[in-house]
Amino acid sequence: MDQRRIESVILENLLFNDEYSRKVVPFIQLEYFSNGVDKIICDIIKKFITEYNTLPSTEAISISLNKDKKLTEEEYKTATNLLSSLNKKDKFPDLNWLLAETEQFCKDKAVYNAIMESIHIIDGKSSTQTETAIPHILSDALSVSFDTHIGHDYIEDSDERYQFYHKVEQKVSFDLDFFNRITGGGTPQKTLNIVMAGTGVGKSLFMCHHAANCLTQNLNVLYITCEMAEERIAERIDANLMDITMDDLKDLPKQMYDKKLNTKTAGITGKLIIKEYPTATASSNNFRILLDELAMKKKFKPDIIFIDYLNICASARLKSGGNINTYQYVKSIAEELRGLAVEYNVPVWSATQTNRSGFSNTDVSLEDTSESFGLPATADFMFALIATEELDEQNQVLVKQLKNRYNDTALNRKFILGINRAKMKLSDVKKDQQFGLVQSNQSDTKTLGSGFDGESFDEKFKTSKEKFSEWKV
Repeated sequence: MDQRRIESVILENLLFNDEYSRKVVPFIQLEYFSNGVDKIICDIIKKFITEYNTLPSTEAISISLNKDKKLTEEEYKTATNLLSSLNKKDKFPDLNWLLAETEQFCKDKAVYNAIMESIHIIDGKSSTQTETAIPHILSDALSVSFDTHIGHDYIEDSDERYQFYHKVEQKVSFDLDFFNRITGGGTPQKTLNIVMAGTGVGKSLFMCHHAANCLTQNLNVLYITCEMAEERIAERIDANLMDITMDDLKDLPKQMYDKKLNTKTAGITGKLIIKEYPTATASSNNFRILLDELAMKKKFKPDIIFIDYLNICASARLKSGGNINTYQYVKSIAEELRGLAVEYNVPVWSATQTNRSGFSNTDVSLEDTSESFGLPATADFMFALIATEELDEQNQVLVKQLKNRYNDTALNRKFILGINRAKMKLSDVKKDQQFGLVQSNQSDTKTLGSGFDGESFDEKFKTSKEKFSEWKV
């Protein structure tokens, strides 16, 4: 069926075929029609159905055309002639066939429009998008499809719902007990997970530790770094796995290094790929290209992805600066990374800095997110790492849950981890050594101080070790 014919058939069925219209209207875009008058008629039909939940009559469309002051005389005449040519059939075409033809029409037009938009960007005629947006534009076009699912019927679909309740969700677990507790056993697929901290507190340390742990679980791990060199990330993971300080690692003879590495990696079937990108240049589109190359050249499909870190990535859709504010830009990056998680069916981990006030605080909240509150709005799981001089003296770091879609954030909202910065390792601190932090009724306060019997966080940490056991939340 030629294009002009399919457009006429679509308009006729949109106007007269109620069942067809209800299935198609959500997916039909005006830009799919090549003729301007077709767009006008389609726009009137879509708006009428949306507003009145019924098909418009030809008289209603005619009145709408007459009231449209933006139409030229020629456009009005052409539209009126087109309307009169659309006829109600005694028998409509087979619905399934017609839906398939319409879906293919939409796909073809979406791809064509995406190619034309890409050419526009390449020619430098777009003020808001760069060439890095092109793969995303084409990907969106190729994903166009009619969603036939019309919703969950509460009564009829009870069996399906029961099976869902008892389905074991695939998760990537931790080697840290409290993180398994608060996530219900680990992070699920198709999620974006964020660690927030000030500079040097432990964002990259956490991700390197968790990446090393995932490797020992025989998982395929992709670690993308936009801050440090690939070798620096590998060095941190070496120190973690070999249980050796980075200073001692540098002095280790090659024979001893090989022996330790082989011992720690013996029997591991997973792979760890570390890829470096220049700061603020790489977007989710670059990561997709990398994933495609890894699949083709190394047969590598990741089970988990680490991106170090979100704020120094680029957006695939938006240009930084200009009319784009920070909220929009950072939220766009977060949405794109979460989209990557969904597309490749993996958990994605990234990090963000605290803002200036958060960096100087002894406690951190969502308001302390650097640059954009749009990030926590998009993330599935988010926590803060908090360090003080007193905690550092104890080789500890405080963890505070900020957002958790996997569990109740009131459960173990705050807890302490052991930290060995020289070996890039984290460890559990027993519940009886948590100084009253690990309780199910911890309140979400702006500062830790308001949860410690009226004394500030700093005041408590200035007390002796003996007083730690007396703390109450």
